[in-house]
Amino acid sequence: MDNLFILLLLPVISAIILAFIKSSSARWAALLLSLLQLGLTIPFICNFIPDASIQFAQSFSWIESLGINFQIGLDGISLPMVILTNGLIPLIILASFAHSKSGNFYALISFMQAGLVLVFVSLDAFSFYVGWEAALIPIYFICALWGDGDRIRVNLKFFIYTFFGSLLMLIAIIYLYQQTGTNDLSWATLTNLTLTEGSQTWVFWAFFIAFAIKIPLFPVHTWQPDTYTHAPAAGTMLLSGIMLKMGLFGLLRWLLPLAPQAVAQYGTFAMILSIIGVVYGSLIAFKLNDAKRLIAYSSIAHVGLISAGIFSLTQEGLQGAIIQMINHGISVVGLFFVIDIIQQRTESRNFADLGGLASRMPILAACFLIIIMGAIGLPLTNGFIGEFLLLKGIFSYTDHGVCFAVFGGTTLILGAVYMLRLFQKTMLGNISETNMVVTDVKGVEVLVLVLIVALVILIGILPNMLLNISEASVNQLLQQIK
Repeated sequence: MDNLFILLLLPVISAIILAFIKSSSARWAALLLSLLQLGLTIPFICNFIPDASIQFAQSFSWIESLGINFQIGLDGISLPMVILTNGLIPLIILASFAHSKSGNFYALISFMQAGLVLVFVSLDAFSFYVGWEAALIPIYFICALWGDGDRIRVNLKFFIYTFFGSLLMLIAIIYLYQQTGTNDLSWATLTNLTLTEGSQTWVFWAFFIAFAIKIPLFPVHTWQPDTYTHAPAAGTMLLSGIMLKMGLFGLLRWLLPLAPQAVAQYGTFAMILSIIGVVYGSLIAFKLNDAKRLIAYSSIAHVGLISAGIFSLTQEGLQGAIIQMINHGISVVGLFFVIDIIQQRTESRNFADLGGLASRMPILAACFLIIIMGAIGLPLTNGFIGEFLLLKGIFSYTDHGVCFAVFGGTTLILGAVYMLRLFQKTMLGNISETNMVVTDVKGVEVLVLVLIVALVILIGILPNMLLNISEASVNQLLQQIK
């Protein structure tokens, strides 16, 4: 089966089905449907030829009066993102079993999955924008309805930030649409446009701001820590594990080939912002005592390094960015899941109330330690090869690459410090009397943790299975923009 459209259609059908299931069986139906989506992804992986071509391409006439077509396809840059999305969704659904039995909750996750996949497979700007917006709506309701604390104000801030970025991108897309002369919004047509220096400059900034907000990069990151903190566990996993990759993917798929001259001109500034985010996120995380908020700031640091690797415009930097997007997604979902388990058992995420949990939860402690090792890039874990390639690419950057690599490398040093501090404050030391009754992970919790640990180790040992997918497409992108 090579009908790519089915990967968009199935989550929409799943969302409709799940919306009508009111019993607790909704979670099992959601899991089954997400596993079916993952199963349908496997033939595309098996039949994919790791060259630079667009494969499984499909095109449908959409809005004939405007000449807009619906075009989708896969290449070595988009396929890893589809694998990440369809691979993590079943884990996120499993991880949320203890929290929600609502069919509407799982319907929103499925609908968001459709939007995410559409972003990654789109080969025209209009469908890309539709997917971009379609993924935002369900996550807003997931966070607003099932979040905690001051979730309404926090989610309004998140919505305003992302909507502002989306509006800028839409204006740029309309401008590009007018420049084609043929009313063609396909990726191939837009990336072959000959734009003036001034046009490239403002197109660059419109797309860059939209993507920077979604990632998020410093200084447009301020929506992220509060949103991650007050979102339900599944919402935080969706945002950090998959949704922020939309912005990083947008840099690769759209920004670099659309405005190569502007990228050459302003890339150093974008690199500086990315590196500032690395240092800033790491320093803030180092001082925090709220475990969930700590991981939120660590995410700012890690995605800043990925963005810097993209703007290095090197083969190592771009390859490192793609594999690290996958690695970050796996690790951050694992970290947020562990913190959610701790919060369920102890009713706290604050270090002052924790400590010594390893004595009561040895299985959780062992899995937590392995996930942390992957997050800080220990050799033979998933994070190592990605961070190595990113730093090598940044080091090779033509303008002050050594300086950027030194500051970017702080994510390795400070990351090890705050992550090991996180482990120490939660798992080691003396356990309080109130936490003596906590029980270790079991059932579905163990299954999710074991699967994440297996991925951390498997990708660490066999990174080439992912790197081979993207290598040819990355080389072609670099030739296209230079």
